[in-house]
Amino acid sequence: MDTSLVSWIKNTSRPFVIAGPCSIETEERTHQVITNLKAEGNTQLLRAGIWKPRTRPDSFEGIGEKGLPWLSEAAKNNELPFSVEVANAKHVEIALRYGADVLWIGARTTVNPFAVQEIADSLRGTTVPVMIKNPINPDLNLWIGAFERLQQAGLTDLVAIHRGFSVYKHDTYRNVPTWEIPIALKQELKDIPLICDPSHIAGRTDLLLEVSQKAMDLNYNGLMIETHPDPTLAWSDAKQQITAGSLTQLLNALVLRSNVMEQRSFEELDTFRKQVNALDCELFEILVKRMNISEEIGRFKKEHNITILQEEHWKKLLDSRLQMANELNLSNDFIRSVLDAIHLESITRQISVMNK
Repeated sequence: MDTSLVSWIKNTSRPFVIAGPCSIETEERTHQVITNLKAEGNTQLLRAGIWKPRTRPDSFEGIGEKGLPWLSEAAKNNELPFSVEVANAKHVEIALRYGADVLWIGARTTVNPFAVQEIADSLRGTTVPVMIKNPINPDLNLWIGAFERLQQAGLTDLVAIHRGFSVYKHDTYRNVPTWEIPIALKQELKDIPLICDPSHIAGRTDLLLEVSQKAMDLNYNGLMIETHPDPTLAWSDAKQQITAGSLTQLLNALVLRSNVMEQRSFEELDTFRKQVNALDCELFEILVKRMNISEEIGRFKKEHNITILQEEHWKKLLDSRLQMANELNLSNDFIRSVLDAIHLESITRQISVMNK
């Protein structure tokens, strides 16, 4: 690449597209999918798995080093730079030996500070661009810490990839997006581009457009989408991969909204924001009143030797509030998180009263 990855992404019209197979499988398929992507003309950077950190040891764990010559040659023939996932210093050394333009650190590696530090140390003194996926668990500080380790090693060409967070048997997503965490990351690391990986969030192709559109509406810089010449034959993650042609259809279906507002629109938006500010003030005043009552409840329980946590009462209250939320067309997940936070603060206040 003739420029830094960060500059390239920021100077490319959204979305900056990173595409390629979940895993390198055969030489023929490698050349085929990259040739297809080149023909479609909408991919800036190739992605391909060489080493795959699989959950179970009997799963396909990547073709290994022998796939890198295929990837390197196909990328060169089609004049596209390529990126590879690395999980340790040995991976870094091998990937760079075969000319990888960009490295990325996967979610299962980001979660391990020892592994991230090893990669950072192996890259010290280089200017290699590195993309860092969020850790598998929803921990903002762990994600930020990975950037800090690389920055302390002198690396500055860094990009964030949001691929969702692991939960047990979610009804919709393979990895729940938990959008507030990447939004918070952008607030902490303002100059780092943010790429969405809808393939790993969705886990299935019918949700890719929905997740991609949400990322664009949140002003993400780009998308990383897994592509395969024939997803039905894929050796890993077949349900979330699409063809190069389907990628073009998805990109064409996106509605790309501007983050630059005309003066009239700004004035209208400013009116709405003032209304929100007023409502927030009312909400805070109500919360103060509620917490004051919680403290009175704490005093009553102390005087009458009653335990703070009343499980049956909390369950009844929670059920009634969630039913009310449904009737008011409010998200159950949102209201549950709000109620849990209020309940925790109420308990904290009551504990404080009990200890006086």
